[in-house]
Amino acid sequence: MGVSPLTAFFISVVGNLLPVPLLLVVFSPITARLRETQFLKRIFSWLEERTRRKASLVQKYEFWGLVLFVAIPFPTTGAWTGSFAASIFKLDYKLSLLAITLGVIIAGIIVSILTVAGVGILK
Repeated sequence: MGVSPLTAFFISVVGNLLPVPLLLVVFSPITARLRETQFLKRIFSWLEERTRRKASLVQKYEFWGLVLFVAIPFPTTGAWTGSFAASIFKLDYKLSLLAITLGVIIAGIIVSILTVAGVGILK
């Protein structure tokens, strides 16, 4: 496609981080409001319980747990779920933002290395 791996890395990291400041602020009030309906209450209770189970590292180690949780490039980990976990566990906004930023950068590095290596192997 003509995009260098470094450019792709920066675009993906910035794109991943753009919604995080807003997500950290709005997740708690939005989920509290949506829980007022019976149907959505069940959905958000399930989602919160699932996030609590998956994000036990976050609860136990807070900052470094959140960094690791976001840095692992697997489905259901990452900036959005990390923001939700920080909201559930009521972590400090600035520390959460820093932890998620570090995690996204680490995940971006991991994915970039694997992608470049994979493309190199296929050539």
